Amino acid sequence: MGCYIRWFSEIGMDDVGLVGGKNASLGEMYRHLSAQGVKVPNGFAITAQAYRDLLEQADARRQLREALEGLRPDDMTDLARRGQRAREIVANAPFPSELERQILEAYRVLRGEYGEELCVAVRSSATAEDLPTASFAGQQESYLNVRGEEALLTACRHCFASLFTDRAIHYRLDQAFDHFKVALSIGVMKMARADLGASGTLFTLDTETGFRDVVLISASWGLGENVVQGSVEPDEFTVFKPTFEQGHRTALRHSLGSKKLKMICGEGSQAATRNVPTSEEERRRFCISDEDIGILADYALKIERHYSARAGRPQPMDIEWVKDGLDQQIYIVQARPETAAANRQPGLLVDFRLQAGGSVLCSGHAVGSRIGAGVVHVIPDASRIAEFKDGEVLVTDTTTPDWEPVMKRAAAIVTNRGGRTCHAAIVAREFGIPAVVGCDDATGRLADGQTVTVSCAEGDVGRVYEGRVPFEVRQTDLRNLRRPRTRIMLIVGNPDIAFQSSFLPNDGVGLARMEFVITDRIKAHPMALLHPERVEDESERARVLELVRNDATPAEFFVRTLAEGLATIGAAFHPKPVIVRMSDFKTNEYAGLLGGRWFEPVEANPMLGFRGASRYTHPAYAEAFALECAAIRRVRETMGLVNVKVMIPFCRRIELMRTLGLERGKAGLEIHVMCEIPNNVLLIDEFSQLFDGFSIGSNDLTQLTLGVDRDSSIVAFDFDERDPGVKRMIRMAIQGCRRNGRHSGLCGQAPSDFPEFADFLVGQGIDSISLNPDSVVKMTERILRIEQQQELSSPRQRPLRDLPAQLRI
Repeated sequence: MGCYIRWFSEIGMDDVGLVGGKNASLGEMYRHLSAQGVKVPNGFAITAQAYRDLLEQADARRQLREALEGLRPDDMTDLARRGQRAREIVANAPFPSELERQILEAYRVLRGEYGEELCVAVRSSATAEDLPTASFAGQQESYLNVRGEEALLTACRHCFASLFTDRAIHYRLDQAFDHFKVALSIGVMKMARADLGASGTLFTLDTETGFRDVVLISASWGLGENVVQGSVEPDEFTVFKPTFEQGHRTALRHSLGSKKLKMICGEGSQAATRNVPTSEEERRRFCISDEDIGILADYALKIERHYSARAGRPQPMDIEWVKDGLDQQIYIVQARPETAAANRQPGLLVDFRLQAGGSVLCSGHAVGSRIGAGVVHVIPDASRIAEFKDGEVLVTDTTTPDWEPVMKRAAAIVTNRGGRTCHAAIVAREFGIPAVVGCDDATGRLADGQTVTVSCAEGDVGRVYEGRVPFEVRQTDLRNLRRPRTRIMLIVGNPDIAFQSSFLPNDGVGLARMEFVITDRIKAHPMALLHPERVEDESERARVLELVRNDATPAEFFVRTLAEGLATIGAAFHPKPVIVRMSDFKTNEYAGLLGGRWFEPVEANPMLGFRGASRYTHPAYAEAFALECAAIRRVRETMGLVNVKVMIPFCRRIELMRTLGLERGKAGLEIHVMCEIPNNVLLIDEFSQLFDGFSIGSNDLTQLTLGVDRDSSIVAFDFDERDPGVKRMIRMAIQGCRRNGRHSGLCGQAPSDFPEFADFLVGQGIDSISLNPDSVVKMTERILRIEQQQELSSPRQRPLRDLPAQLRI
């Protein structure tokens, strides 16, 4: 018999073998982080030796061996029967008198600290004699809201017995662990009343991609079991570490969860927990405040720093927290290293290849380089998109921004109409979904319920094959890929893929499309948000009002939502430049937004109409443009993402935004312009006096140089960026940028589709080329070869000229 009690102030991570991983971590934080302001409820550990002595004194080991001998783990009836017997053996074993005395003495000390009304949590903390790093998370039981000495002893007995839950027995057999080399320590700690408040998890990285610069917070009403087990859709928040530590204590993103249930404690000294429905009011609001988010992020960073220093390497953490509904304080109740996402290998290229041929049902322009398979669902028009199911192949005539919510859920997309720069193609690239566009009669050739394989991995022509054609996916390590002199930037519009795309070799984002955030997250026309009374359809007006009901004003809904989407892209590539293009919807696309038809004119050719910069000061849109500028200011000033730059699209004439708070040069703000109208090229010296850089939009520049509507499949054969006239325009633009000391870039599909076009751009000395993520690696390798050939044929050192510092390598 010895000392069975260790206070949190006496233990740390070196004591895993004595008190288990959970208690060791609680002690580590209590000892080393309390002084830094991280709140951990005080408590004590009942050592694993207490468990061993309990079994020894009661001769329970022999009984347990008999109960478990010959167990068939896959026979669930047998497992349940034997598990029940094993738990009874442990629960009925009398506590040694010395163990009972020490537990009650420690409990009285704890009650002296917190008061006679103290309730405690009794939590399991498993360990192993010869496997101190083994994980036994979630295998044993914990007991909450325990009050009084007798209830505490009963909870401890049941906690020891939970070493033989059915799942724990099965787990040990699967892992080939000896039941008797595993022991259990118990943690007894002040219970923070999350049942009256909120609780959740913290991760110090993005769990989907392994992106290390964020803290992810999940939160729900009541006890944390619902969040950990995924029983509710919690509120979620993302905090960007670098700017947070600079003093910008604001969340990058807020996401409201439904939180339909909350787990609470029952009545009595040790009543079971239970789930109850949340109220409508609780579902409609976040369960923690922005101040709470700041506290949680601060805790997470301090915990990560401590464990990283202890490990001698970066150590992402998985943390559980609670907010006490009585004292309104936030406490940390568990922390352990995160291993799943942290151990992923970034920098791996995924390459899709067909392994066999098949019967081609239809073909068109290939978008991206992926392959997808699934069951066909023909959707004739937008009124039927609600019928679409996740993982189906979307087949339709054409798409508009209304379709994006279902497009991102598709295994593949096939359309009758459209060229390489149509809406369906752009969205498919953003979401990394294979798409074949411009098939003429896909809706007639493909039938509902038919299984197909959609291949975009065979060059310019995309093919839809009958049935499931086998294909392989290869991964290539990119970590040793050299960087070319020409800067390779990305085209990104979807914040959901920003963290993932950041692992590609890149020099930042040359084009972040604002309209994708508006379509996917805001969904409504900004003027409809500001003036819902002008939406004449009652049901449509009700849907507009529903969107903004949780924000103080409709303007705040728009600014917050847009800012968070753009900030996510800005954070993913920080501190590299991220150039955000202000909205460039056409009138038909704006009209497709919720409430939009009441604010947009009908134009015969929207491509050449009321779009881009011409809208910004027009009375029909000026209020909405002010909101766009306010969102950019929030990203840069409130969130601290000063790497975010601004770009003006379709600028027919020279314009400024100073009156809306976006002043060129203020706090380092750069304002770029799309070079996509012949007038931009012809007057490039004049435009250079007002803009910091030019991004050549090859799609629109080709359209306006050749007089070809790029949305028309009828004249698509005449749309060619390689035309000598188009190339002359691009050459003049690059020369004009060089002459004026301005950055020159190109964003468009041409370099990816036509390798010789990339040769031309590099030969002209363009500063950067912006590409969709799926073509970055292939084009980087090609540009490296082009630059090498140019150096061999005509050695030169291309000057960096007068470029912005962040655009230099």
